[in-house]
Amino acid sequence: MKSSLDGVGCFANIRFLKNSPIAEYVGERITRNEAMLRMREAAGKCISELDADCYIDGSIGGNDTRYINHSCEPNADVLVIDEFMILYALHEILPGEEITVDYLNSFDEDVSVCQCRTPSCRQRIDHKAA
Repeated sequence: MKSSLDGVGCFANIRFLKNSPIAEYVGERITRNEAMLRMREAAGKCISELDADCYIDGSIGGNDTRYINHSCEPNADVLVIDEFMILYALHEILPGEEITVDYLNSFDEDVSVCQCRTPSCRQRIDHKAA
């Protein structure tokens, strides 16, 4: 659905209890080098690091989790379990609530500005302080 954070977002259609799994982040598995190349393109916003050598491009073969937007105060996080990226609730998420994660971007090429407008907003979507 339309998001007040950025374009389209991923919204809960059921209630998620704290620490409950939400979904798996899926897509094409690619190398770090390929991820760096794709991050230079607009569609590169759907790339997540699985480990140092493997990334997942949710824009290719992905599901609706590719629409999860960034927030500096997220309601979800990601656990890597047996080479799967599992999103889980950091606290209760109600139906209709937008699901967000803290991207903690490690791509130096990306200088995206944060749109979350939370009290602790870093103003940037990366791991460096604003």
